[in-house]
Amino acid sequence: MIRDARVLQPEFVPREVQHRDAEVNQLTHALDPIVDGERGDTTFLFGPSGVGKTCIAQYTVEQLREAVVDIEHQYVNCWQNYSRFRALYRILEGLDGTVDVHRGSTPHDELLRRVREYDGPPYVVVLDEVDQLQDSAVLYDLYRVPKLSMILIANREEELFVDLDDRVASRLQSARRIRFDHYTEAELVAIMRDRVDWGLEPGAVSDALLRRIADAAAGDARVALGILRNAARDAARAGHDSVDPSTVTGAIPDARREIRQTTVENLTPHQRVLYDLLDEHGRQHAGELYERYREAVDDPRTKRTVRNYLSKLVQYDLVVAEGENRARTYRLTG
Repeated sequence: MIRDARVLQPEFVPREVQHRDAEVNQLTHALDPIVDGERGDTTFLFGPSGVGKTCIAQYTVEQLREAVVDIEHQYVNCWQNYSRFRALYRILEGLDGTVDVHRGSTPHDELLRRVREYDGPPYVVVLDEVDQLQDSAVLYDLYRVPKLSMILIANREEELFVDLDDRVASRLQSARRIRFDHYTEAELVAIMRDRVDWGLEPGAVSDALLRRIADAAAGDARVALGILRNAARDAARAGHDSVDPSTVTGAIPDARREIRQTTVENLTPHQRVLYDLLDEHGRQHAGELYERYREAVDDPRTKRTVRNYLSKLVQYDLVVAEGENRARTYRLTG
């Protein structure tokens, strides 16, 4: 039943995108100067999880590469590469500039020097989950590299900018902003229909079931594709030629568990400590949770930084925040 499992994976970038024409056009215009050998506009993509920000960034860069033969590009997931060293290392990897770099011994300044001295073709860097960077000053340094164009992806502008130092914030205030909203049910159905047509045998999934999946996903394409992927996989394992309603019903919680587990595994060490404390002790007031956190780590962050960590966990549906100010409590979802 499954012809090409790749198209059901979350990282798959389609040759054509559905229902994001306006956003693609805006990002294309921001990068247009690269076609003339100039630097593209720094651009922010803001919106909740599962609305296509990463897909559109990668799709648009691929379209640019078809128009400009001589161009370099790199994707950096700042949730996984959250330190200054890791972020710069990944950027240099895109330039094959890490051959003689030794983790733990090569100074940060040496990595930055190499990036600054880059003098090749235009270089586009996509920094996903950019609000996860421990040291946002690296954005200021990258902004000053003449041939480097940045696409910055985050969930919420307000929470990103509140933690930026003044130098970085002043540089980035003029950056373009492209906002993404949740998909409608009809849009999710169209997105899944394309994936089904590309990756599954004809008749494998009915439109009625795609609508059911879209309803369960509540505007989140990650969830929708996760349900579709699990349902197709389970049906194929059972030797069925098509997906039936009971298979979709079973795939819904499985997909949510997979997404949750992947998100938890990607947490930074300090975020994981907060998550584990909530898992161990249950609902806690903010002050109580912070004291336990301070006791659990050797290098505790400030209360403000921890609030931002918790906000990130809320955005990714791992944690529920209830109440205001000192009365606020946190607990795990589910």
